[in-house]
Amino acid sequence: MILDNPLVLALVKGIVGVIILISFISLNVLFLTWYERKVIARIQVRYGPNRAGKFGLLQPLADTAKLLAKEDIVPEKADRAVFTFAPATAFAVALLPTMAIPFASGLIVSDLNIGILYIIAVSSLATIPVIMGGWGSNNKYTLLGGMRTIAQSISYEIPFVLSIIGVVALAGSLSMVQIINAQTNIWYVFLQPLGFVVFFIAMIAETSRIPFDLPESESELVAGFHTEYSGMKFAMFLFAEYIHMVVASALLVILFFGGWNIPFITLPVIAQAVVFIGKMYVVMTVMIWIRGTLPRITIVQMTSIGWKVLIPLALLNIMITGIFMSL
Repeated sequence: MILDNPLVLALVKGIVGVIILISFISLNVLFLTWYERKVIARIQVRYGPNRAGKFGLLQPLADTAKLLAKEDIVPEKADRAVFTFAPATAFAVALLPTMAIPFASGLIVSDLNIGILYIIAVSSLATIPVIMGGWGSNNKYTLLGGMRTIAQSISYEIPFVLSIIGVVALAGSLSMVQIINAQTNIWYVFLQPLGFVVFFIAMIAETSRIPFDLPESESELVAGFHTEYSGMKFAMFLFAEYIHMVVASALLVILFFGGWNIPFITLPVIAQAVVFIGKMYVVMTVMIWIRGTLPRITIVQMTSIGWKVLIPLALLNIMITGIFMSL
């Protein structure tokens, strides 16, 4: 039997795992587009989408059909190759971190012993397709959106990474599964409250969510880096944005809220997955709540918060963690 070969068996398991993961993430993204509209509508005392299906649940499918049917327009003076490959690159880069995220015991595509480093490394690539889209469109607004992405990424990736060091030090491992297992009795949000605050703010900035949506900022840059995109190319950028939101919420749950753990309670695998996803949706609901209530900050405020507030707080958190561990 071909499957008796361990390499072939590992390859088959990996391919099946990737297909299941992509399907799961895609369904979450489709649901999130509906869920976010509903939550923001309630905040603004509206009803939200209600025409397509019961409670508007078919609205994501209607949006998908609309985007598929839209004409794919390429600006006359655009760099066609860069313009075309940017959305596909954004989609591919957004999916890469999901391979190392454990949703329950054994429900992970690849349990890397440097999982957190892998996720940080591939997540940092997300700025590349944004810059490609901004440059390739040959439009001053898209170029400004791409340049803002660079400034925002540099300002917030540093505190984003520094805030994780305390968690890694306490867990004694870079493996995502080991970090979750180390929180069996107590979540790290209680041991790393300062690190959690820094990580949460930097996470919102890294996902370019309001109040940090400066790369898009409709009131100033029309739609920023994706102004010239339509049809499925625009859909890929939109998909990538929501995948980043799913990955960021999963990472927050793993690092600070014990993953699938509920202190002093042992759960079966299915219950672990339900708890993990439930925690993710609590985090995403807070992110949507912030979007529906806060205004966009200015570019000066954005850089100031990153360099003058978050980085010093992250360094302070590392120092406090070192003193705590030595005592």
